[in-house]
Amino acid sequence: MKSADNNKGFTLLEILVATALLGIAITVVLQLFSANIKAIGDSSDYVKAATWTEMKMRELLASGNMEEKSYRETTNNGYTIDISITETLKERTENLDVRLFEIVLTTHWLKGIKEKSFTLRTLKTVRKE
Repeated sequence: MKSADNNKGFTLLEILVATALLGIAITVVLQLFSANIKAIGDSSDYVKAATWTEMKMRELLASGNMEEKSYRETTNNGYTIDISITETLKERTENLDVRLFEIVLTTHWLKGIKEKSFTLRTLKTVRKE
């Protein structure tokens, strides 16, 4: 006599459990990929902002004359740069032949509904006239 315990296939319950586990695993992997894609997009925006801000900073540092002022510029690709030039440490430089200026550039842009920003600061010495 042959026994009735000769099961060679999968039950419906085993197939449902395996399918559920596979679905959960695929969902987790897809979420990881989408988070990485979002991070790559954000880093691209920061690199562009840093490039525009650095270009403007180099332009300001190359200019010969320096005076205190604050203003805003908007680039063609949607970045807004706030520029602030202020004379700093006047009491420490009053006996020297130089004036010290602090240059602060803050670049703003919109990413979806959030405003992002990037700031560069530096100091520049200028001969007194």
